Amino acid sequence: MDNSLTVEENQQIQYCFPLQNLSCMKALRTNGENIMMYIYFASLSVLTVFLNLLAIISISHFKQLHTPTNFLILSLAVSDLIVGFFVMPLEAIRLIENCWYFGDVFCSIYPLICYIVISASLGNMVFISIDRYIAVSDPFRYTCLITTGKTLICILICWSCSLFYSLGILFNHLFYPETHGTCYGECVLIISFTWVIIDLFVSLIAPCSVVCSLYMRIFCIARHQANVIKSVKVNLTFEDNGVASKSERKAAKTLGIVVAIYMLSWVPYYISIVVAGGLNSTSSLTNFFAWLMSMNSCVNPIIYALFYPWFRVSVKHILTLKIFEPSSSYLTLVH
Repeated sequence: MDNSLTVEENQQIQYCFPLQNLSCMKALRTNGENIMMYIYFASLSVLTVFLNLLAIISISHFKQLHTPTNFLILSLAVSDLIVGFFVMPLEAIRLIENCWYFGDVFCSIYPLICYIVISASLGNMVFISIDRYIAVSDPFRYTCLITTGKTLICILICWSCSLFYSLGILFNHLFYPETHGTCYGECVLIISFTWVIIDLFVSLIAPCSVVCSLYMRIFCIARHQANVIKSVKVNLTFEDNGVASKSERKAAKTLGIVVAIYMLSWVPYYISIVVAGGLNSTSSLTNFFAWLMSMNSCVNPIIYALFYPWFRVSVKHILTLKIFEPSSSYLTLVH
């Protein structure tokens, strides 16, 4: 009786690399469960790529959308696109199969790409909050203070700092890799508790403190402006300024929601690795929160679609292939 049970259990066990000694075991699930999980994760990945691609095409193609704020949104959409196209599929495979099929070299490079993209996303959030603060607090000098050239330099600084910071935090993993754990088919990323605390401050506490303080100031200024507009009898010129102010406040509110959702996606991940005393990529809980964090990349373009009329109009032009018409880049999307 015991022997038959042992044989049945052995038949259920599947290995990541059946012909390799000391291979890791796959997660024990039925074929139906695996198929459903693959469909779910693949759908999220495709949706993330599709939505962010729409945002990238919209801002890149239509001349009217070539504004400093939209260039920052474009940079954010690029990082989200990389997450959907690159990070989410690999994390899904690792979460479903419990295996790493892509070799030791790619195991060393993969975390670097993840850290660069995630750090760049956060940097874009910081620059967006600064841009919105200046737009609301000093709207008359905004066009002089925030130019396209300065914005592009900020984007370059953002991605460059993300690269150097990621190289620093992953130095040991890149140049002294320990890609194998207890079995073959496992990509291990271990970061010491000291680096976790440093990363917690650099990647979450410091930038989010800046962003939150700026948005609190934005909402205070916006409320003050609303009270002024409400208490004064407006003439035609003042009414126009009020409309512009309302547009700026709406943009600030929209991007504030983006930041809030971003923080809600990040906080559980950092709590899990701080409680664990360090980052260990083999932890199922850490991998789950990492996937939850990457889902934020799918949410941002949905927020744009809900709050930005130009995004909905541009998507309509893209899906109906009007962007291939002559002079389509000069179409008016917002009035």
